[in-house]
Amino acid sequence: MGDYHFIYKDVEGASTQWDDIQRKLGNLPEKPPAFKPPSFTPAPDQDSIPKDKSWINTKTEEELEELEDDLDDDRFLEQYRKKRLAEMSVQAKVLKFGSVVPISGSDFVREVSQAPPDVWVVVILYKDGYQECGVLMRCMEELATKYPATKFVKIISTDCIPNYPDCNLPTLLVYNNGAVKANYVGLRSFGRRCTPEGVALVLCQSDPVLNDGQSGSDASREAVMDGIRRRLIEKVVKQHENGNDDGSSSD
Repeated sequence: MGDYHFIYKDVEGASTQWDDIQRKLGNLPEKPPAFKPPSFTPAPDQDSIPKDKSWINTKTEEELEELEDDLDDDRFLEQYRKKRLAEMSVQAKVLKFGSVVPISGSDFVREVSQAPPDVWVVVILYKDGYQECGVLMRCMEELATKYPATKFVKIISTDCIPNYPDCNLPTLLVYNNGAVKANYVGLRSFGRRCTPEGVALVLCQSDPVLNDGQSGSDASREAVMDGIRRRLIEKVVKQHENGNDDGSSSD
């Protein structure tokens, strides 16, 4: 008959008086600590998360509208919500153009004459197949991208003005608040070389045509013109350096 060995295991962490005496004498290792389950920490409730500026800045326009009832008891957050909605509205308003849009004669009144009073409209009268029209059109396309708060449109000259002389092409018309503010006939209006910077400087001579989405003030016009002049100088310097490089290589 085989021997049976029974091993008694007490509750984990429990100890007898004899074990305690042996540990004091150094005959047994220190007793391991009794098992203690980790304390329960509930997941954070989204409604209990503090609502500050960084939290509200992450919200979309639709989510901000839905927060109106939740924020009624917090005057600061309600005011901040309205401020954020106003900022979003201004940003959407500034970025509403950005390209040269083709229009027909029947579109002119709606797209140009009836444009909002805070919008400057630049109209290019052109015809296909005219090299000078192509040169000015490329300048318009670049300016439309750089100044999306200004509306740029193009229309075939005789669709806009019946029997308009081809010798006057291209022609630029500048409108604001339903009235013509300036007109420029032919490329000679923009200097010996027609560049986007040169055209921009002419357009902004007396009015904030390229007003970069600000209030249309003189300060804004001057800021735009300073930027245009800086780019023009940088371009001239670069062309001069390239010319010197070409000259030195031919020696």
